Amino acid sequence: MNPHAFSAQDKAAVYRAIAERRDMRHFSGGTVVPELLARLLDAAHQAPSVGLMQPWRFIRITDPMLRRQIKTLVEAERVRTAEAMGERSSEFMRLKVEGIEDSAELLVACLMDGRERYIFGRRTLPQMDLASLSCAIQNLWLAARAEGLGMGWVSLFDPVALGALLGLPEGAEPLALLCLGPVEEFYPRPMLVEEGWAEEKPLADMLFENHWGQQP
Repeated sequence: MNPHAFSAQDKAAVYRAIAERRDMRHFSGGTVVPELLARLLDAAHQAPSVGLMQPWRFIRITDPMLRRQIKTLVEAERVRTAEAMGERSSEFMRLKVEGIEDSAELLVACLMDGRERYIFGRRTLPQMDLASLSCAIQNLWLAARAEGLGMGWVSLFDPVALGALLGLPEGAEPLALLCLGPVEEFYPRPMLVEEGWAEEKPLADMLFENHWGQQP
């Protein structure tokens, strides 16, 4: 018996949140009460970060006009992405890739400016700031699922254009548009699987032992 382990019920809840988390694109409007939003953001803020640099910055979008401008940026990139898809362009354009207009909340997750001064853990792997922000986003995602809220990560945007729109300082970077809010239901499987866009790969294909490509 491991004295540090959670109870069976608590462990099941953690694994359930992980298994049922979905990248949501369909939202049902509504609201997220301030106390709940604060709790979710606090969960994000408890993420691990290399050298305790805490590089995450979240911008809550409450201005309807600004939300529409962000939607326009995403739509422009959606078209450019479709053009780069070649023979799958029409298929891609039929996918719903964001819920910006429908979600109760829209957050922009950014990397802070001045990250170059943080050396601890980043001297040879400077991208660990991005890894730290990704952990914060995952914390937010899992907490949202536990609270019954959907969240979708949108990366279809020009980061320079979005940064200018939001007034980001030099060196700061937007990484994700996070659509958050109530949903009618959660997808039983990832949406791209449901839509026939891609198939999930088994863990066995991605697990090696001692050397790359060597199966355990």
